[in-house]
Amino acid sequence: MAAAGRGRAAAALAGLSLLWALGSLRGDLWPGLLREAEALPLLERQALEWAGLAAGAAALVALAGRARWPQGRQARDAVFAGLGLLAVPALLVDAAGTWVDGLTRVALFSLTPVLAVVLEPYLGGEDAAQTHGALLPALVAVAGVLCVFPVELPGGAQAALAWGAVVLAALCAAAANCRAVRAAREAAEWRAAPMAALAAATAAVALGAASACTERVVVPPGMATEAAWLALVDLPALLLLFWLMKRMTAARMTLRFVLAPLLASLASVALLRPAVSLRAAAGLALMTAGAGWMLVRRDVADEDGTPLRLD
Repeated sequence: MAAAGRGRAAAALAGLSLLWALGSLRGDLWPGLLREAEALPLLERQALEWAGLAAGAAALVALAGRARWPQGRQARDAVFAGLGLLAVPALLVDAAGTWVDGLTRVALFSLTPVLAVVLEPYLGGEDAAQTHGALLPALVAVAGVLCVFPVELPGGAQAALAWGAVVLAALCAAAANCRAVRAAREAAEWRAAPMAALAAATAAVALGAASACTERVVVPPGMATEAAWLALVDLPALLLLFWLMKRMTAARMTLRFVLAPLLASLASVALLRPAVSLRAAAGLALMTAGAGWMLVRRDVADEDGTPLRLD
């Protein structure tokens, strides 16, 4: 892969992680946003969000003037990505409920790059980039996350099962990311927006069905600010996610589960100026070192860099 292509992919991953980081800060950045969203049950809210993202991505395809929608194998790959990357992890996290707090979820999901390093040689196909030597930097990044985000150990059988559900969600995300990267590499053409639209629509249908079966359906209130957030933050993040699939290994892509909390923590330190303990500072340094190490190391077989296509 040319240096320019590697640089574009790394910049795109940083942009994706920054957009994800904004999600944890949006209550501070846009105070009225959460009040509207929290009026809905969790799965219903997520289903509506993915439906909105699917509509936004479809609109971009239409505006591009050459609407080429996934068919056959590519359509199946998009549906699989929607289930494995978006819907199933959300359902597992919802199943964990309040037994696993938010900071512990962040720490457990930081295992995703480690899992991707292990799984990619088996799920990434014959052309998968070799990940020899990538396990150590991934573990360094996880160690940093554990220093910054305290983990609450399960105190009983139900809490242990909830932990298992979150770890399974991370495993599902890692495996689906490996399979999606393989599909992108094997595709003659991989257009980000149509694949993203179909994947988001799949997640919306799956989560909507789960919500209808398990939650009391609530008529949505005015969601103008939520729609604006989806258009400005979540839709670009979704497009970057699918754009990266043809340009970066799954192990590197899953660094977003480390980079997003890292950027959110750095933003919180810069904006709120809290007292930072030595342990937290060491953790931030380890997260930065581990993620940077994984990004700059060279694989045996590397990626190509082709321009973004919306149609």
